[in-house]
Amino acid sequence: MNEIWAGVQEAFRLIFILDADLIEITLRSLEVSLTALVIASALALPFGTWLAIRRFRYRRFTIAVLNALMGLPPVVVGLVVYLLLSRSGPFGVMGLLFTPTAMIIAQVIIITPLIASITHQAMRELWSEYHDLLISLNTTKRQRVVALIWDGRRTLMTAALAGFGRGIGEVGAIMIVGGNIDHATRVLTTAIALETGKGDFALALGLGFVLITLTLVVNLAIHALSRTEQEGTW
Repeated sequence: MNEIWAGVQEAFRLIFILDADLIEITLRSLEVSLTALVIASALALPFGTWLAIRRFRYRRFTIAVLNALMGLPPVVVGLVVYLLLSRSGPFGVMGLLFTPTAMIIAQVIIITPLIASITHQAMRELWSEYHDLLISLNTTKRQRVVALIWDGRRTLMTAALAGFGRGIGEVGAIMIVGGNIDHATRVLTTAIALETGKGDFALALGLGFVLITLTLVVNLAIHALSRTEQEGTW
């Protein structure tokens, strides 16, 4: 018990003095996850909105696949990306394995279905309200997508934050494709796993507190945006 308490105290000390390793790992985590979020949002938001307003033959099947991909095991994603980027893989010549870029690719694959699915559900309800108006204005499909995205921007921000929360807390895929290399690909989750295995509970707890803080901030932001969206509907 004394050892745990000493580790907690040391963890807070590292946070208070802004330990160099702790700051470096935190900034790298934010860099990877935010970059993945921007890319995933650029893909998922228009696609989810388009899926809500477009009618085509295999639409229900596409939606079912999208929802199924939300539960895709991250370690499987990591394995697939590893095989694609390894030396014997089709993209091995690019030398991306064990780099932050590989980690970003894995996170994009993981969070894009989540953001797209939430976007589709939100835009489907919004489309039912704006359907007659946008049709009567003789808008193009692109204009309809843009209009819905703009009007539902708060809900879409919630979807993006949910994707960020899942991305920054990911460990399995990131460990596989990043390699947890010190000063190169080590992020919050992989560093916590490593330091715990080494018995360095102080740094592990410090990183854990930072990760919990980031998660709480994201969840509070989602709650605030959701509440604002609900109040705006009255």
